Amino acid sequence: MLSTSTLVLLVVVAFLAGVGITAVGPGGIFVTVALFALTDVGSATVAGTALTTFVVTGVLGSYTYYRSGELKRRSGKRLATLVTVPSMFGAVVGALANAMLSDAAFGSMLTGFTALVGASIVYRERRALGSWWTVDPELPDGAAAIGVLAFVIGVVCGLLGVGGPVVTVPVLVLLGISMLDALAAAQVQSVFLSAFAAATYLIQGAVSLPLVVLVGVPELVGVVVGWRIAHRVDAGRLKVALGVTLVASGVLLAAT
Repeated sequence: MLSTSTLVLLVVVAFLAGVGITAVGPGGIFVTVALFALTDVGSATVAGTALTTFVVTGVLGSYTYYRSGELKRRSGKRLATLVTVPSMFGAVVGALANAMLSDAAFGSMLTGFTALVGASIVYRERRALGSWWTVDPELPDGAAAIGVLAFVIGVVCGLLGVGGPVVTVPVLVLLGISMLDALAAAQVQSVFLSAFAAATYLIQGAVSLPLVVLVGVPELVGVVVGWRIAHRVDAGRLKVALGVTLVASGVLLAAT
């Protein structure tokens, strides 16, 4: 049984994670980190439980960005399709590969990934670095490049139990896609990527429904708050704050 303080901490982290999901993308990883650090469930259950919550947050996030117009445009729908379809297959590959990881290996990979994402966000924002190169999703070469990257993202997310927006939003922004369009596409991707991966974990009996409810509800509240923040607050400031928090989470994970 989890203590009251642990339950409260999980709820608070889940809410903040929901805010991060729709405000800047890399937010769901906090749920995975919290489940791994604060509960005694195995790594597969951590990943399966987190990914299950990301299905419902993705649905709500997609609705919010459809409502604000990003997913109503043809270009928005095309981008969402390009990042979603390949990532679904990659997610299954990653979820199956998770079975070969020990809890220690999972923890090490999650720690390194968390710190790396956070450090890269902070570095690029502080140095005011723009995109690596511009990719046009409307052109065949651009669509192919995004498709390949989406498959790789799916593998990583399925393996570590982190939502698609954690990786997809930073990658799309680095490819010259606007922040809001990247966030919108990543919400749609999260629904299907997480569903395919979560189903794989569910078949293995690696999903805790009580934990899904505990963290999923506050996540949904945070998703709505994050969507509003994304349209009102400078994204650069939010990304720096998120990056610093991710690095700190990686340090804390390394100490557990």
